[in-house]
Amino acid sequence: MESKSPVLLSAAPPYGHIIANERWRSSALIQSLKGGGVKIAFEKELGVVDFHLPNKSCILYVSECDVIAGTSYKRKLVRYRNANSSLQEMVLLEKTRLSEQYFSSVQKFVVFDLGLTLLPISGQTEASQLIAQIVQGEGRENPFRRKSSLRLLEPVLLALVQQVPGVGRVKALALLQHFPSLQQLSNAAAAELEPVVGHAAAHAIHNFLHKPTAAGT
Repeated sequence: MESKSPVLLSAAPPYGHIIANERWRSSALIQSLKGGGVKIAFEKELGVVDFHLPNKSCILYVSECDVIAGTSYKRKLVRYRNANSSLQEMVLLEKTRLSEQYFSSVQKFVVFDLGLTLLPISGQTEASQLIAQIVQGEGRENPFRRKSSLRLLEPVLLALVQQVPGVGRVKALALLQHFPSLQQLSNAAAAELEPVVGHAAAHAIHNFLHKPTAAGT
C-alpha cells in the first residue's frame, strides 16, 4: 500500500519551490526546472502524487507509455482523486502521435468522470515550462487572491468543454458561466442545461457526459 506524508500534503512549499516525488530525480523534467530557477525538494512519501506546488495544488503525470500500456493508469487516477481532496488536483497528460488516438477516452475519464483538471502536454519539456509558469507566477500574485493559477487554466477549461459534440465557443462560455466547474457541468441534468443551450444541445451534451466510459483504451 502506498503511503504519503500528511505534513507535506497539507502544507504548501514556499513560493518558487516544488516538492517532487523521488522517482523524478533524474528526469529531464527536473533538469529543465532546475535550469529555470525552480527550487526542488525530493520526497519518497508523496504516494501517487508526482509534484506538490506552492499554490496548494498537486500534479499527477500520465505519460504516453501509461496510456498505451493499458488501463492501470485509471486506477492510479482514482487513487489520486480520492487522496487529495484538500488540494487543487491537476493531471498532465502526454498527447503525442502514439497516444493521440486514446486522448478523447482519457480526457472524458479524467475530466468528466473524475472531475479533475487535465492539461495536455507534448512531453516533459513542455510540462516543466508549465510547472515553472505556475510556480514562478504565484510569487508575483496578490497573496490575498486564492488559486490565482486558475487564470492559467481557464483557456484549457474552455477548450475542454468545446470538445463536447455540438458545443462551440459561445455555448461553452455560456455553460461555464452557469456551471463553473466541469464536475458541476457533468452532474447537471438535461433540464438544467436546456435554459442555457436549448433543448437539442442540452440532451446531446447530457447524453455525451453520461455515456459509459469504455473499460479499455
